[in-house]
Amino acid sequence: MRRKGVSVLFILLLVGALAAQTGKTQPVTPVQLMAWLTSGISSDRLARLIQERGLTEVPGEDVGRQDAAREVQLHQFEAAGANHNLLRILSDVKPVVGGSAASEIPEALLKAAAEAKAENFHQADFDLRAAIGSDPRNAALHFALGNMLIRQERWDDAFDEITLSAELMPDFPENHSSLAYIFYRLDDGPNAIAEARTALSMDPQNAEAYQFLGLALYSNGQYGAAVHAFEESLARDRANPDTYYDLGITLHASGNQSAAVTAYQQAIRLKPAYWEAHSNLALIWHEQKKLEEAIAEYGEAKRLAPEEASVRNNLGNTYCDKGDFDAALAEMQQLYREHPEWKQGHGCLARAYMAKKEYGSAIQELQLAVRQNPGSSSEHRMLGEALVMDDRLDEGVRELRLAVTLNPDSDTAHQGLGTGLFRQQQLAAAEKEFREAVRLNASPDNHFSLAACLITMDRYEEALAELDAAARLDPSRTLYRARREELLKLMKGANSRNR
Repeated sequence: MRRKGVSVLFILLLVGALAAQTGKTQPVTPVQLMAWLTSGISSDRLARLIQERGLTEVPGEDVGRQDAAREVQLHQFEAAGANHNLLRILSDVKPVVGGSAASEIPEALLKAAAEAKAENFHQADFDLRAAIGSDPRNAALHFALGNMLIRQERWDDAFDEITLSAELMPDFPENHSSLAYIFYRLDDGPNAIAEARTALSMDPQNAEAYQFLGLALYSNGQYGAAVHAFEESLARDRANPDTYYDLGITLHASGNQSAAVTAYQQAIRLKPAYWEAHSNLALIWHEQKKLEEAIAEYGEAKRLAPEEASVRNNLGNTYCDKGDFDAALAEMQQLYREHPEWKQGHGCLARAYMAKKEYGSAIQELQLAVRQNPGSSSEHRMLGEALVMDDRLDEGVRELRLAVTLNPDSDTAHQGLGTGLFRQQQLAAAEKEFREAVRLNASPDNHFSLAACLITMDRYEEALAELDAAARLDPSRTLYRARREELLKLMKGANSRNR
């Protein structure tokens, strides 16, 4: 963020604290209300604001014309997204005397409201600048412009506009809530927390301020406090799907998958087209090995946001883990056609090719993965294993040695290197790697690989012990028992010959 922006932060905090203490507020004008609706402030929050502050009178020469003008504005607010509760409050509230021509909503602002509702934020930005040109000291217009810039992730420009809004209207808590969100997105947790708390000092019932406080605490790794802040927000606004989504992210990060699932499902119930919530819910199902549920959620996320590369990538990986390699290939190939710049997923595509014994194609994908991530032990290991399976033993062993060097604590890297050395008939070196794999992770497969090596070295008693260990760890695998029986016959035959 630009230095000039940070330099005014403490001034804004002091101004905000002073505004909270004075309690002197002005009635809301129709222009302010439309600008705040455009910015995304909830209708229920705006209804409460009007109840607290009042609404200025619509100008007109007589009561009849005023009523007609108010009816027009009600339709304008409804078109901008005002809910039934806000429209009811607007219909019932007795306007505060003192309306002026400034109460008329400019055409540029009406256009901006329509564009923002349609999520055409760049065009809304353009229209709001036109409105500001005619009313440059209107804090609400600067606030709305700042929020259009937030949606375009233009953080410095958004900070400048929200800061100006706070200077022009220091008693408006949402200025500080928006600043809190900007700081959160800029990974500045302490300032985000300070701004959110300033907003709450001005309005302790502000649901959005609690939501952004929760985000700031989450970014600081304070998951318990973040969950509490989100719950406080939901106690004040239970209809906000974004708060449930943020709560889901925090609960997932804290390890509470069950509660995270509930939060994401609630976000989806409130906003069925919330593709990010579908995608994050799918991620948890994938982690829990509920692959059918994960595929269904990723599929819905893809339907809602077909241009999102991450969704198709994750869906392809889920198909890989399910063993549906044709579906995985279809997803990943389509991903790279649509997003040739995408740098993930080559490992998944390689697994699919390897399952189909198309080792050459798998190797090409893994070579891309290694070039993009040369420090990844797992990428080098997978490439090495593919090369070994393609009988390119020297190249494969070289990659596997590099995988072990990059991560000497990886049992799969040692097991892969042991397999490559075994294929090269370097049995002593292979035994060393297999034993290291068993030391790091005494899994059935690692015991079995060591047993195979020992059998080739005619060390039957040691091999039998390894097969017994594998069978004991996974009694359901008939392969281990079958190999044990074969070894016992081999041992019996060897003993007969030695008599």
